[in-house]
Amino acid sequence: MTSSPMPELLVYTPAWERLRSQLEGRVKPLTIDDSGVIRDGNTVVAPGIAAPTIAWANRDLYMRGPVKEFMVACLKSRNLRWFQSSAAGFEHPVFAKLMGNGVALTNSNASAVPIAEFVFAQVLQAFHPTVERLESQRNRNWKQLEFRDIHGTTWFVHGMGHVGRAVAERAQAFGASVIGCRRTISGDEPADEMVSTDGYLAAVKRADVVVMTTSLNAANVHIVDDTFLSAMKPNSIFVNIGRGGLVDEVALRKALDRGQPAIAILDVVEKEPLPDDSPLWNHPSVRLTAHCAGASEGTSLRGDEIFLDNLDRFLDEAPLRMQVHNIETVGG
Repeated sequence: MTSSPMPELLVYTPAWERLRSQLEGRVKPLTIDDSGVIRDGNTVVAPGIAAPTIAWANRDLYMRGPVKEFMVACLKSRNLRWFQSSAAGFEHPVFAKLMGNGVALTNSNASAVPIAEFVFAQVLQAFHPTVERLESQRNRNWKQLEFRDIHGTTWFVHGMGHVGRAVAERAQAFGASVIGCRRTISGDEPADEMVSTDGYLAAVKRADVVVMTTSLNAANVHIVDDTFLSAMKPNSIFVNIGRGGLVDEVALRKALDRGQPAIAILDVVEKEPLPDDSPLWNHPSVRLTAHCAGASEGTSLRGDEIFLDNLDRFLDEAPLRMQVHNIETVGG
């Protein structure tokens, strides 16, 4: 392990307090509170003066913390060498700027498990007459209701990163066939078949369930357009847990109106929070949630473990886990 001086860590105050016992003596904390004020101990430090070596953008920060002020401090630091994110994607232009400054970016697979489980909870609800069963119970109506099997269905998973792989593995465990899609095929994907991003429409036509898990970049904005949706089966299910900008929402509403697909499960939308006047709120074929697919208790715990493991590696000058070497932003 490298000797002193200890690297300075920019960290959201609740995360520091949670892991203080595991971090003290290894890093010097620069804590940032809910109002965006950075402190070195009890001393307030201006963003332009704070010069962290490490920045840890954990889930707490992204969910409820001063993200803007945190990122400003990162961009202004001339000493920043490593930025650990709890998220999987780096679409925002700020990350390209950090990489351009020579900062090593590492992402996280901490949310892959809950997101994949979320997908299955939602698809199972779409396949099963859950509401009707509850109504039968309330009405004391002893009635058998049919449902669809996942076994034997075909799933098209667009994006085979951490989340896409977790979804594919679970679909195969249910006895479904999986067609995976990614730009560069590695050959080790948990899929029965792989297609490239240049030839996916034929696969979409065969799918009973389409799951979008891919990140957003300039090449795939509104990739789910009228052509994509028109290729889907009339009784199919569309799931987006990637990014809202992947979907042309006007085209999606028109496709749902004609029953192709039958149901859209949307955990992400193009503008978040979704405006009050959006027709997606009340569309009978839309199942809408507030970007919460990764909001499980285990996500933060796994994120902590990933950061602590990478911190060991950083201090030992060993290769970091899940380092991202190439990123693409929506702006190109």
